[in-house]
Amino acid sequence: MSQINQSSIWQSLSQHKKDIESISLREMFHKDKDRFNQFHIQLNDLLLDYSKHHISKETIKLLVNLAKEADVEGWRDRMFKGEIINSTEHRSVLHTALRNQNNKSIMSDGEDVMPKVRNVLKKMRRFTDEIRSGQWKGYTGKAITNVINIGIGGSDLGPAMVCQALKPYGLKTITPFFVSNIDGADLSQVLEKCDPETTLFIVASKTFTTQETMTNAFSARNWFLKKVGDNSQIKKHFVALSTNQYAVAEFGIDTENMFEFWDWVGGRYSLWSAIGLSIALYIGIDHFEELLKGGFEMDEHFKTAPIEENIPMIMGLLGIWCINFFDLPTHAILAYDQDLSKLAPYLQQADMESNGKFINRNGEHVNFHTGPVLWGEVGTNGQHAFYQLLHQGTEIVPADFIMPIQSHYAMGKDGNEHHKILLSNFIAQTQSLMIGKTYDEARAEIEKQGYEGEDIESFIPQKTFEGNRPTSSILFQKLTPKTLGQIIAMYEHKIFTQGIIWNINSFDQWGVEYGKQIAKQVLPKLSEKTPTTDFDGSTNSLINYIKKYQ
Repeated sequence: MSQINQSSIWQSLSQHKKDIESISLREMFHKDKDRFNQFHIQLNDLLLDYSKHHISKETIKLLVNLAKEADVEGWRDRMFKGEIINSTEHRSVLHTALRNQNNKSIMSDGEDVMPKVRNVLKKMRRFTDEIRSGQWKGYTGKAITNVINIGIGGSDLGPAMVCQALKPYGLKTITPFFVSNIDGADLSQVLEKCDPETTLFIVASKTFTTQETMTNAFSARNWFLKKVGDNSQIKKHFVALSTNQYAVAEFGIDTENMFEFWDWVGGRYSLWSAIGLSIALYIGIDHFEELLKGGFEMDEHFKTAPIEENIPMIMGLLGIWCINFFDLPTHAILAYDQDLSKLAPYLQQADMESNGKFINRNGEHVNFHTGPVLWGEVGTNGQHAFYQLLHQGTEIVPADFIMPIQSHYAMGKDGNEHHKILLSNFIAQTQSLMIGKTYDEARAEIEKQGYEGEDIESFIPQKTFEGNRPTSSILFQKLTPKTLGQIIAMYEHKIFTQGIIWNINSFDQWGVEYGKQIAKQVLPKLSEKTPTTDFDGSTNSLINYIKKYQ
């Protein structure tokens, strides 16, 4: 099979880009007063405005044809049916089953997975109700007030992001903590804030062998036992999210307190599973199920909406347009909501671990850009950090601006002053990035400020802006569990769409595994007294330098 960039539709898009790139976005809006209505999609109260991209009706038509050429819809249907689309690991990809809200069977390897999914949810409900009500007691009879989730990657980033995002729904008597870094400072600084009498540890590792997670887990257990001195009390303060029953029991955790998930749940898609236990403990199982419902609603939209009316598919196609045709390999996530401060780091893993690959599903080297370098910060903090580059930098950075219309927090005049200022900045940034500022507009502005003569001529270039910086605006009424579920699923399916068009497997992560493999070779060398000579000159020298001074 030839690569997608050899197709006639790809060549048509390349020619179309040459035809359209000389027309500014400002000019496009000037000529078409109805542009917003043509280039926005709404699902319930979730609005995607993509009119500020360098596109026309012809662009969308060609991009839709590209999606059809890559059979995005066919691959989507295979994923939802439980077919093995993760080819290198020979697995189904069924995180969508975790949030399935209907009574239909979902098959994987000839088995309906839904009974197991529902059983785990029931078990999560019983457990979280016991903890939140105070019925579950620690070893001294006190209720749990601190929950420490020990994981890494998807078993950390997803739950941490959701708990932060949904803080207004959190139980005031429980404080969630998240430990992932193998750096001892991470665990140590959390333990300083906790009392073993009232602390519950959640150890999240599918195999119960993940080096970072288990090292932190054993250190947490040692801290607990040093305070308590009784191994039998571990069962009251440690639970496991795993499939390795033997290793869980060896650790000292009662296997009744082990919550199962399955190999068709990828780590970066796992917050919908038992990995979300910390979420359910903090916001309650009812709100957790609202999160699942939001994801399900986006799944149904992704499954049924035509490509040109399909939010994740259009977002994926716009990314293809920016990355592969305008050669813009980075993408910013700019959430104008402090509670979404962890969204960009979460999406970094979801996107870059999924599509950051140069080998396609056929084992061939890809000869075009794939996954973008994704980064971001919450507004308005980012405006005073890197927006200078967004407006006038030599690199053009496409961006998603994300914001709720209503805030959970009443602050300032009429309880709405802060949020109105935030909204005004959200709108202003997307407009200014789009229209820029011309030479004549800069001159008029400077003259109005009282500058004269040579001062004007020297200052005008600094005050001009090229514009034509593509952005998408994503608005919704309020950040609720259901809305957040929609947003997360929206990005999951956007990433899927792009992976299919690039013909790469978005569901493995061999680059992550390779780094771990080398680390295991280096680790014993750090304890040897003799100089290391097993690696290249730089690596040997670094190891020996560390041994000299550690």
